[in-house]
Amino acid sequence: MGSVSLKIGDGTARFKRATIFSSLLNILMLLSVIATNLFALYAFTSKPKPGGGGGGNSNFSLVSDQLTLILNEISSSQKKLARMEKDLVGYESIDLSRPNLAAELGLFLRPHPLPLGKDSRTGITEMVSSVGHSCEKSPDLLSQFMTYKVSGPCPDDWSLGQKLILRGCEPLPRRRCFSKVIPKVGFQPLPSSLWKPVSDKAVSWSGLGCKSFECVNTKKVTRECNACLDLGNGSAESQRFVKAKSKNDFLIDDVLTLGSGGIRIVFDIAGGSGTFAARMAERGVTVITDTLNVDAPFSEFIAARGLFPLYLSLDHRFPFYDNVFDLVHASSGLDVGGRVEKLEFLMFDLDRILRAGGLFWLDNFPCATDDKKKILTRIIERFGYKKLKWVVGEKSDASGKSEVYLSAVLQKPQRAA
Repeated sequence: MGSVSLKIGDGTARFKRATIFSSLLNILMLLSVIATNLFALYAFTSKPKPGGGGGGNSNFSLVSDQLTLILNEISSSQKKLARMEKDLVGYESIDLSRPNLAAELGLFLRPHPLPLGKDSRTGITEMVSSVGHSCEKSPDLLSQFMTYKVSGPCPDDWSLGQKLILRGCEPLPRRRCFSKVIPKVGFQPLPSSLWKPVSDKAVSWSGLGCKSFECVNTKKVTRECNACLDLGNGSAESQRFVKAKSKNDFLIDDVLTLGSGGIRIVFDIAGGSGTFAARMAERGVTVITDTLNVDAPFSEFIAARGLFPLYLSLDHRFPFYDNVFDLVHASSGLDVGGRVEKLEFLMFDLDRILRAGGLFWLDNFPCATDDKKKILTRIIERFGYKKLKWVVGEKSDASGKSEVYLSAVLQKPQRAA
């Protein structure tokens, strides 16, 4: 498990292992105490020189000077060890002594010693609660998020929490307050709930520009979400994945036939309104849809359809064990700002959670330039996936502008251990 502290978090309770730095510091302090005692013993037992009046006072002064020197050395060593640890870790922890820090935040992050001391099996000495290390960059927002009445209603500030997440402050600290309760009325049982319109009153509109689904459906919220919350008969959303508009649009039934061993559980990245998950649910496949509420209440909308939303940014390590998904579906959400290294980290994590023989469905990924297409292709080829489908073609958006897209279905290989 290594050295784990509150600086690194994945949303669960963490334990801090005694580090080499704390061990060195303890040894140094022990040696200093021993040296101090020996020197004091020598000073008090040594005989003063003949005729040297005030020898006792001289000894006391000498002991005092030596103690001051030793304490200064200990303080200096502590600072050096702290700098060494900071250099190795690469970033600072949250300073709990910072002025105006919310009391709840300090209480949540403060390490708690184990009641029975060091655990002999794991070597841990104290338990800490995890929080994203980038939270240190937004202390004011974080303190605002953690300012509330304990056991009272939580502030209506989900948009503040999402702002912190998008700044890398993920996971957020837990809070001891009750979230706002929104009556969930008019829900239908599965499978009819998959295509029933969701009531405006069943979701929270705080922090959003629109206050109704009618408003949201008049805007292009994201690249893929153009009236994507309109589930009416004949709408574009109701035709997705079952009716192709271009050669880049693969049909769900065609992709399912490619899955060796069957497709049972799927991870959908940046899944919008959950229509991909709805189509899969109709075919008995379980889908977890990763989403954030960017300009629309996507998470609540997906849940209202009877589907599973996961409120998580793409900068967070996916909270799944290795090799568990039969298929991973991603589209333009895979675009992480054009940074090659960031895309590589994301692709390796996708590969980690996809089982051998599983499918990676890249659905209409925009390739604005040839360089972007070459970079993506080169990254994909590093993993040695088998190309079951590979289509590059042009599509026109709502404004009539044409753009190049890549769609592919790739199969993860069996790799030697």
